[in-house]
Amino acid sequence: MERLERQPEDRIPWLCSLHDILVREVASGQQVVLACSALKKMYRDILIRGKEGAPLKRDESGKEEKPAELQLLVVHLSGSFEVISGRLLKRKGHFMPPELLQSQFDTLEPPSAPENFIQVSVEKNLAEIIATIMETLK
Repeated sequence: MERLERQPEDRIPWLCSLHDILVREVASGQQVVLACSALKKMYRDILIRGKEGAPLKRDESGKEEKPAELQLLVVHLSGSFEVISGRLLKRKGHFMPPELLQSQFDTLEPPSAPENFIQVSVEKNLAEIIATIMETLK
């Protein structure tokens, strides 16, 4: 059976929509937590800046506006293939089949400077993971 790879281009509209939602929510004063698999740096860049090269929006006077840029903290949950695979195999009725895990690892571009991120090991317990994230957000 041939496996079809999704190209980054088919994620761009979805990521741009998420960017627009984030901009709207932040502009209304909301604090936002978004959980998604932005495995590549390009995907995280789109979440922050919107699609590069997208048509510029016009304000009420007709002047072009650049897409809004967001301040985004990426929480990179890291773990070995073995640990994550073991947990995935224990899930019941989850949308992600275990057979796709290797492709996720192959695609992953972990965040690095100058990205705004923290890395948290999934080998910590849930309370420790939450505490680490909350302490960073203070």
